[in-house]
Amino acid sequence: MEPSASSASHAKAPDPVVRFETHPSRYKHWKLSFDGAVARLEMNVDTDAPLRPGYELKLNSYDLGVDIELADAVQRLRFEHPEVKVVVVTSGQPKIFCAGANIYMLGSSTHGFKVNFCKYTNETRLYLEAACSESGQHYVAALNGVASGGGYELALACEEILLCDDGSSAVSFPETPLLAVLPGTGGLTRLVDKRKVRRDLADVFSSLAEGVRGKRAQDWGLVDRSVPRSRFDQTVIDRARALAAATPDKQGAGVALPALEVARWEDAGKAGADYRYVSVKVDKATRVAELRMLAPDAAAPATAEALRTAGADAWALRAFRELDDALLDLRFNHPTVGLVRLLSRGDAARVIEADRALAAQAESDWFAREVLLHMKRVLKRLDLTAKSLFAIVEPGSCFVGSLFELTLAADRSYMLGEGDDEGTAAFVGFSPLNFGPLPMSNGLTRLASRFLAKPDRVAELAEQTELLSGPDALDAGLVTFAPDAIDWEDEVRLAVEERASLSPDALTGMEANLRFCGPETTETKIFARLSAWQNWIFQRPNAVGERGALTMYGRPERPEFDWRRT
Repeated sequence: MEPSASSASHAKAPDPVVRFETHPSRYKHWKLSFDGAVARLEMNVDTDAPLRPGYELKLNSYDLGVDIELADAVQRLRFEHPEVKVVVVTSGQPKIFCAGANIYMLGSSTHGFKVNFCKYTNETRLYLEAACSESGQHYVAALNGVASGGGYELALACEEILLCDDGSSAVSFPETPLLAVLPGTGGLTRLVDKRKVRRDLADVFSSLAEGVRGKRAQDWGLVDRSVPRSRFDQTVIDRARALAAATPDKQGAGVALPALEVARWEDAGKAGADYRYVSVKVDKATRVAELRMLAPDAAAPATAEALRTAGADAWALRAFRELDDALLDLRFNHPTVGLVRLLSRGDAARVIEADRALAAQAESDWFAREVLLHMKRVLKRLDLTAKSLFAIVEPGSCFVGSLFELTLAADRSYMLGEGDDEGTAAFVGFSPLNFGPLPMSNGLTRLASRFLAKPDRVAELAEQTELLSGPDALDAGLVTFAPDAIDWEDEVRLAVEERASLSPDALTGMEANLRFCGPETTETKIFARLSAWQNWIFQRPNAVGERGALTMYGRPERPEFDWRRT
């Protein structure tokens, strides 16, 4: 986190309305350039362009606006630039790589905004790591200056870290000694789980505000190489070219990602957004939102070439890009919404057809695989959204295949058990995407997570080719409740009203504990620990009280601590 900045007000500013779409032509803080198979992503934060007024982004410190551009760059590199094999992440400012999250932004933000900010930066860095492990794009952090707090956390997300040995460049986690908080973007977890730094050395490192330089940083495993300044630039180039030479080519041109088309509206205590395949309606009085996804409105591209021709308009890509934007909108711009009703509508056969085509094409085509990986990432975003999720499976729903994942992600699901007065029933069903390609953060599919006690059940369900009605889905353990038509409306209404009346703090903790059963991974550790420290340390007076370290940062007075350990 930022080690120094000018004074600013510590009053909690209203959370801004945030939009998450951008484009390299509109970047204020990053510059993306290309040299064949090597791309250069240069961080040069505009001091005077914060997301909201009230603080300056000195020393390449970042706020949410900076990270929105980073997320956009990582996504565009994967879809629009398949020729890129290596991305060098570096700084355009002298003697500073990145000072991390801007302290005055954090100090003046509401608790909820801080939590969502840290969660978003975690998701972005995990997406960057996935580009390395899944997409043949290797990220190399070229630390040409000090990398502290979130700046070092960004470097930790890269595949390799090269540190300039110039007597001043260093890596550090100053949060504990300076701010009474922790590295919030998975820093400590990546330090010991990913880089496997010895625990005792990690303890010393995380207590040193000034950080570690040069050969010691390399010896402790904090960086991969410490390179003298006279050879640093050439060493970075040579390493990038070597990685590129060892990475296979991808066939076919990139696919552009145009801006999403969305109509936002607000009227009489309600608000919403209408995309092509996704719609959101928010009732501010009840604190309940409806999120509906539509099935494809045309036949699925039958070949990889046809999918590439459809490009960003292919249902699997467009619908899940829209879902991603809608989820972020709900997180940041509708913080009082406590429950989201998940709905779907359309031709279930077309969803299954699109899933099957995509699964087949992804075996040999990089673009189809990227679409599939994007769907996986967005569904993880749904899993990690701190709102209660109820899936409502009605007649006309198309909760099958990839859209059935929404039902499996929900905290509860309600499915009409018997046909309505017109004899119309509700159905759910599977596609190949339910059995491997879309795992959760715990590494398991949502079906495997659901049937931890009966792992053989997943293989049995893979043989199920017919759609299942309410009673059959209930018997199979695929939905929570299946009321008949007489009880349907009352049971769903009462369940929603009851859930919305409960403590949001208790529900957030409960849901986070229940959603990620099974094995623990680095990813689940990051988010579990993130939830713990954000919702405890970030509210403790030692950090955010009137004399807390985060509040007093930049002032001549020392912070005051409550010395009791709990």
